[in-house]
Amino acid sequence: MEGKPRSKFVRVKCDDCENEQIVFDHASTTVRCNVCGRSLVIARGGKSEIKTQIIEFLD
Repeated sequence: MEGKPRSKFVRVKCDDCENEQIVFDHASTTVRCNVCGRSLVIARGGKSEIKTQIIEFLD
């Protein structure tokens, strides 16, 4: 039986420069903003900690 995956891609907006970027909510490394370098996602060994505004979850 197939179910929906627990992990998703998320569109986030950087709090510093307002750049929008798509990140993985189960990232294995820290994800930084492509424009200003602020940490957007911190890896936690499973579901990551998203440190900025979530715009939408992508299916």
